[in-house]
Amino acid sequence: MSDTTGGLLTIAALIILLAAVHKPFGDYMAHVFTSAKHWRVEKRIYRVLGVNADSEQSARSYTVSVLGFSLISIVVLFLILVGQKALPFDRGLPGMPWDMSLNTAVSFVTNTNWQSYSGESTLGFAAQAGGLVIQNFLSAAVGIAVAIALVRGFVRSRSGELGNFWVDLVRGTIRILLPLSFVAAILLVSQGVIQNFGDHTVHALTGGTQVIPGGPVASQESIKELGTNGGGFFNGNSSHPFENGTPFSNLIELFLLLVIPVSLTRTLGTMVGSRKQGYAILGAMTFMFGAALAVVTWAEAGMHSQAAQLAGGSMEGKETQFGSWASSLFATATTGTSTGAINSAHDSLSPTGGGTVLVNMMLGEVAPGGVGAGIYGILVMAVVTVFIAGLMVGRTPEILGKKIGTKEMTYVALYTLSVPAIILVGIGLAIALHGTPGYMNNPGSHGFSEVVYAFTSAANNNGSAFAGITVTSHFFQISLAAAMLLGRFIPIALVLGLAGSLAKQGKVPVTAGTLPTHTPLFASLLVGVILLVTGLTFFPALALGPLAEALS
Repeated sequence: MSDTTGGLLTIAALIILLAAVHKPFGDYMAHVFTSAKHWRVEKRIYRVLGVNADSEQSARSYTVSVLGFSLISIVVLFLILVGQKALPFDRGLPGMPWDMSLNTAVSFVTNTNWQSYSGESTLGFAAQAGGLVIQNFLSAAVGIAVAIALVRGFVRSRSGELGNFWVDLVRGTIRILLPLSFVAAILLVSQGVIQNFGDHTVHALTGGTQVIPGGPVASQESIKELGTNGGGFFNGNSSHPFENGTPFSNLIELFLLLVIPVSLTRTLGTMVGSRKQGYAILGAMTFMFGAALAVVTWAEAGMHSQAAQLAGGSMEGKETQFGSWASSLFATATTGTSTGAINSAHDSLSPTGGGTVLVNMMLGEVAPGGVGAGIYGILVMAVVTVFIAGLMVGRTPEILGKKIGTKEMTYVALYTLSVPAIILVGIGLAIALHGTPGYMNNPGSHGFSEVVYAFTSAANNNGSAFAGITVTSHFFQISLAAAMLLGRFIPIALVLGLAGSLAKQGKVPVTAGTLPTHTPLFASLLVGVILLVTGLTFFPALALGPLAEALS
């Protein structure tokens, strides 16, 4: 089977699978977060936590719970990583250095999963399974909880309450993430993804012995993709055969990293009582994803150089079992979501392909975005869109029955500016640092792109990298940790503030002058606004990086 045929079949199968589960899974998630019934195991967890599951929280209380829980998670994971030598199954490995431990703890709690280390040679099984995997579940559940809180802000009237964070966290973990990741892990094991607790020593053909690393990989791999986390057990991530060994396992992983973000659009439509609204948001996401996929595939699978013609495509940094098409699809999906997992080396992408996946993250990862983060990110941009439309026709902007006033736009404006500011300040500091050129694997525009990619990935909580850059210095460990931390929790605090402000309002009746937000016209306007904001913000950085490289 040719690379093109295999790629087209993978795309077709992925579309069919996502379409098949979109309605039932989206409606199921809506039921999870609107049901008044608590499962028995959930009640026991609430008792341990000392939580009144039937009480509701204001936006301020919800925010404090999110930030407090995440801070405690960072501290606990930091201590696990620093002190892994005292844990069972440590594989004889020492604890991580403090700066790397801090970077990694922040990375996994913020759902970024940026890795400045090789998992198989740095971490024991207890740290991987008891530290990183648990945060894969919890950070994803936090993202879903924040998204649901924002949707409740649109749904509720004169309330100011957004639900209960602890209930949302537990339900997202117990009812959604755990069962799906369990089934996915079994499917991955069937495709050769390993699940054990031991390294294996084998005799090499040339004599001597070699240690083959093992570990509980399938259980980490499933939630790594399902929770759009992305941190790999092995340094090779999803290009390693023990993590992703067959074209079918590749399809499973692609499905996992897209299924929750895509299905949450149905959850949105169900909860707000307008399924068309969910389809409009999905349409905008799909258009941006499809356009990015077309460009990356054209750049990577096209025969645009003599070397590519001889190889049948730009194959540097790609696994031959996946080829250019499947590698392009994975790269687009992992940067269109906040996953960051890779099945090819992004540093080896062509200037056009690498620039496109970089833009995917600069869009705010809303095509379709991370678990929870994608839906609340694009809803914020929808508020920007109705505000601009309101200015053009001279009406107070409205969306989903809520007026967008000064307070709401303050939250939205700060949200829109915060992550780009973190990225650009980080890039400026790194480039101004005298030693940064020594950390770059490439000179010139591509080296600059490596720095731009690192801070864009960190602040947008993606975690993938142009891996040519060395980020183990104190500066990069601390600065990237700060970018991840601020890029995660400043937007979350602003989203919850916006949700609380919306929930306090009454419903505005639909009139002849109300802008419909469930139409293809609005979806097109939404895409245009997202592209315009991204272009105005990041074009200079792109011009100095991938655009300059492409034209050189």
